[in-house]
Amino acid sequence: MNDRTRKLLHDVVDSGRAIREWCAGRSFEDYCSDRKFRRAVEREFEIIGEALNRLSEEDSAIAAQIPELSRIIAFRNRIIHGYDSVDDAIVWGVMESHLPRLLDHIEKLLAHEETW
Repeated sequence: MNDRTRKLLHDVVDSGRAIREWCAGRSFEDYCSDRKFRRAVEREFEIIGEALNRLSEEDSAIAAQIPELSRIIAFRNRIIHGYDSVDDAIVWGVMESHLPRLLDHIEKLLAHEETW
């Protein structure tokens, strides 16, 4: 794994952890009622999607190991380009259901690399 790949994966982990920290102890209602909170979470998802998009262009072998990579990138595109029709329930659901698995997978990739 080269330094650029490692940096992109760390960007995913950093943004994912930030989302989880901000959402910890908060409800979906909190999310819906706080514009700054929503925008912060959306921005971090944008970073995750963009980092993985760049990874797919720069290190296809590692990118191929990330489940649902194309869906993650499409989610990022939806947030950016469809900003006026983002469904808060979908974003919250992704945070609850999909983000933990993604972080676990990326952290394992990084840990495996460090043991080499």
